[in-house]
Amino acid sequence: MFTHPTLEKMYSLRLTGMLSALEEQQNIQDIESLSFEERLGLLLDREMTQRQSRRLQTRLKKAKLRHRAAVEDIDYRHPRKLDKGQALKLSDCQWIKEHHNLIITGPTGIGKSWLACAFAHKACREGYTALYTRLPRLMQEVGISRGDGRFFKLMKELFKTDLLVLDDWGVNPMKPEQLRDLLEILEDRHGLRSTLVTSQLPIKKWHEYLGDPTLADAILDRLIHNAHRMNLDGDSMRKQKAKLTSTNS
Repeated sequence: MFTHPTLEKMYSLRLTGMLSALEEQQNIQDIESLSFEERLGLLLDREMTQRQSRRLQTRLKKAKLRHRAAVEDIDYRHPRKLDKGQALKLSDCQWIKEHHNLIITGPTGIGKSWLACAFAHKACREGYTALYTRLPRLMQEVGISRGDGRFFKLMKELFKTDLLVLDDWGVNPMKPEQLRDLLEILEDRHGLRSTLVTSQLPIKKWHEYLGDPTLADAILDRLIHNAHRMNLDGDSMRKQKAKLTSTNS
């Protein structure tokens, strides 16, 4: 019979999953029919499941995803040239394991940011760390960090993140110092981490958007050559959903 001091020791060791499972076992009438090894296995399973859940919640909190999206909820019915086979393959996160990149392009409202968050969410579920940010906001934050002494800490955090999501690529013009900072971020991650970019601009216009030919060549070389590409096209999903809501109201 387990005693109260044993429960206290489990709590002090932060074995909360095992503790809750043990308390449940004590209320099961036929629990004695299970062997010691079987009961211990159930306790360990609960502890492992609870720890995995806590770690996942921590990763999701740090990811700061813009949308509550999951790959299981991807809409393949909307005509936007979304390749279901490609999306399913990307959902296995092998591209992240191999440190490849992913570029999603298409017009506004087509669901680029949502898809990016869905892939990032799946990455967190697979044990990878992720971070969602809009590119203009990130470059502004990097610039501020240079002045307040956080630059190297921020760059280290960006480097350590398994999947960095850069949303809204090409929305705002890039200043020369921002191009250099962006190159440094991508250089640190090249071949070691994965980056996911969403943009309204077709890839063929990125060089012109970046402006500086030398920096543009260096940035695109580290981003594009090992990137999977998802080119979406079609009517805005937001507009269609708004029409449906208006019709049904």
